[in-house]
Amino acid sequence: MSEPVRAMWMRGGTSKGGFFLAEDLPADTAARDAFLLRAYGSPDPRQIDGMGGADPLTSKVAVVSASDRDDADVDYLFLQVFVDQALVSDAQNCGNMLAGVGPFALERGLLPAADGRTEVRIFMVNTGKLATATVETPGGQVRYDGDARIDGVPGNAAPVPLAFADIAGSSCGALLPTGQARDIIDGVDVTLIDNGMPCVVMRASDLGISGYEDRETLDADAGLKQRLESIRLQAGPRMNLGDVAQASVPKMMLVAAPRDGGAISVRSFIPHRCHASIGVLGAVSVATACLLPESPAHALAVLPEGRSLRLEVEHPSGSTGCVIDLDDAGQVVRAAVLRTARKLFDGELFA
Repeated sequence: MSEPVRAMWMRGGTSKGGFFLAEDLPADTAARDAFLLRAYGSPDPRQIDGMGGADPLTSKVAVVSASDRDDADVDYLFLQVFVDQALVSDAQNCGNMLAGVGPFALERGLLPAADGRTEVRIFMVNTGKLATATVETPGGQVRYDGDARIDGVPGNAAPVPLAFADIAGSSCGALLPTGQARDIIDGVDVTLIDNGMPCVVMRASDLGISGYEDRETLDADAGLKQRLESIRLQAGPRMNLGDVAQASVPKMMLVAAPRDGGAISVRSFIPHRCHASIGVLGAVSVATACLLPESPAHALAVLPEGRSLRLEVEHPSGSTGCVIDLDDAGQVVRAAVLRTARKLFDGELFA
């Protein structure tokens, strides 16, 4: 039996996984990844011999450490442990797991908690960008219960607002890596966009679906998945991501007009399975695409007026609210979302 590693299991937003201090994991990347694959039980569709939940949304990792930066309190590295492949990827960020980083950092004593609320400045290692999480800390203790709710998670919890600045082009080098809001791949109009998460945004109808199907129906549609993968593989080099055959980005976003009072409806592939909801930064990227007149999303979207826009992105589990702030020129300068988190387990993990 291996030596145990200290770990905390948390739900962050609509995702779940292990939170580790960087010092508690092997420093060598190959050794770290081998440990995580054993710990999560990959590769195996059920992950029966590990802690993974047989779904990409429950096979995630947050590696956290105190930051040496003047503008951050902690550094956060996100890792995706693939379910059915022996692969651990750092090619993307995760805004849902980000919701657990502030509480975890306070629990581990990486910074002191204030009485009331504590702001935790987080440097997102995967993208080189910053986020600020506001954590409820009455009496200097992290609070997980509260009245906030997010679609895709039953019940209520303490709110964890997440604010992002300067996340455009976090992985691709520019908000629109091709320099335009509309490209054509395989005869389909697409927006190749990165406002925190590289995404390919397209009309669901152009792929022969309504965009309102449930997750199970879309996951069973082999023809749709084949078309999406063809578009994704061609989008990768155009988005400055190179060969994405083994990568988990870009995400594929099939949009339709909203049906429940939101701004847009979306079915998100991450990238080969339909998401039960949508990733936080994926929602921000889709919401941003809605603001671009040439994007295929724009004509479908129902948009408010003003420079601080609340956009509800509808998905199979409900909706995700994004607040997009614009400058005088109409450029995105800040994005924020509301998430929640809950500590599930704190102890030692064996691999």
